[in-house]
Amino acid sequence: MAPPTVNHWIRPEVYPLFAALGVAVGICGFQLVRNICINPEVRLIKEKRAAGVLDNYEEGKKYSEHALRKFVRNRPPEIMPKLNSFFTDPK
Repeated sequence: MAPPTVNHWIRPEVYPLFAALGVAVGICGFQLVRNICINPEVRLIKEKRAAGVLDNYEEGKKYSEHALRKFVRNRPPEIMPKLNSFFTDPK
């Protein structure tokens, strides 16, 4: 059984807030790791930093055109298209 102070501070009403914050921190962490590991503009090794500006257009294109962007490129910019058409299209 948890001590009374824990029950006082952690209530079931705040679980959705914890979930939302957890998702936000997860997305930020994913983006940080993605940029550090595979971004062609980020160079952690000193010898690579000394190279200056590189003209690596193919590597930059590969980084920016990731799988999610290719997947949503030709889709309409709607989250719920059937619901939107239900409320906006006259019958």
